[in-house]
Amino acid sequence: MTTPEPTSTTEGPGQAVGSVVDLVPTLLVAGGEALARGEDGRVVFIRGALPGESVRAQITDERKGWVRAEVVDILEASPDRIEPPCPMVAQGCGGCDLQHARPSAQPGLKAAVVVDALRRLGGLEAPPVRVGIEAAAEGFRTAVRAAVVEGRAGYRRHHRHEVVVPESCLVAHPLLEELLLEGDFAEATEVTLRVAPGTGERLAVVDPSADGVVVPRDVLVVGTRALKEGRRAWIHDEVAGRRWRISARSFFQTRADGAAALVDAVARALGDDLAGARLVDAYAGVGLFTGSLLAGDLPPGLGRPVSAVAVERSSSSVADARHNLQDLPVRVIKSDVDAWRSSAADVVVADPSRAGLGRRAVEVLASTDAHVVVLVSCDAASLGRDAALLAGHGYRLEDAELVDLFPQSHHVEVVSRFAR
Repeated sequence: MTTPEPTSTTEGPGQAVGSVVDLVPTLLVAGGEALARGEDGRVVFIRGALPGESVRAQITDERKGWVRAEVVDILEASPDRIEPPCPMVAQGCGGCDLQHARPSAQPGLKAAVVVDALRRLGGLEAPPVRVGIEAAAEGFRTAVRAAVVEGRAGYRRHHRHEVVVPESCLVAHPLLEELLLEGDFAEATEVTLRVAPGTGERLAVVDPSADGVVVPRDVLVVGTRALKEGRRAWIHDEVAGRRWRISARSFFQTRADGAAALVDAVARALGDDLAGARLVDAYAGVGLFTGSLLAGDLPPGLGRPVSAVAVERSSSSVADARHNLQDLPVRVIKSDVDAWRSSAADVVVADPSRAGLGRRAVEVLASTDAHVVVLVSCDAASLGRDAALLAGHGYRLEDAELVDLFPQSHHVEVVSRFAR
């Protein structure tokens, strides 16, 4: 294939969609794209590039203050660049967007994204960000939501509706990959697959109906229509020395070893403040952090809290949490954190969605008078914004540990300790 020649960047206010430019990106940013500056001064977000490379890229989207582009040729490669190990990347699969970087380099690239967000959005001059454990980069994923085309499950192309039906999946756990590749999902439009390595249980949630679905006999199959009508369905997994019920509509981490790694990271972040503490677990889900900190397997030398309040808004997750924590001194409250009438606490653990805490939730959690807040963030930009909000209530960031649960993709998980 002939590489397109770059078009001039001096005509008009900026590059039009379809034009080709030569660029040198300087850093990875939240979302997995590399950032560069065009000759017209606008920011260019480049998919498929790594910091420090020289690339030729084609403009795919143009806005007033920025443009988006995709790499069409590598003029000078980063030493961290490799050929994507999964053949589905070349076929357009959008499931993994960082396979062109060496697995050993990915945590450092992501840590730089977190540092940048904490500087720009959190107002921190020297954010204390470090890389924690590096989890296995293949065969780890235990849950996936897939589109269905003619009965086959597949991943959408990056930022597009077209579906790529995989012939293999580098990141899927073997129990999951079998369902993804061999399941017949009949007339469904979408399917969520979840497996539990600790127990071997498997679940397929099919939209809209489970009619005609063909999967191995051990798989529990339920339609979203049936769930809306009141049917309950769940599987169990084992993490941190405890058994967890996880319902079809409840959130749980997409890798069991990752859930255990987060428990350890949260416990380390709390440290000596954990012993004898009154704990608030905000966005508690099925009770993973509460149950593990009170009675699960923890790193050696750590104490335990004496009691906990777990706050969660999802009805499904609340039911699971009450089941999972019934043997422990825990009060499970069904509420939005924003609307919760707070109670006094010594330490807070908060694991919000990608949007982060936000102003109101920070106010509520600060009103507990906890002297330590441990925040589990799955988005660098929301972490930066939340850090600034927590600082406004007297909480200083003391440590931020990147726990790389999602190798081969730009997604991050950061456990941060804020103390008054």
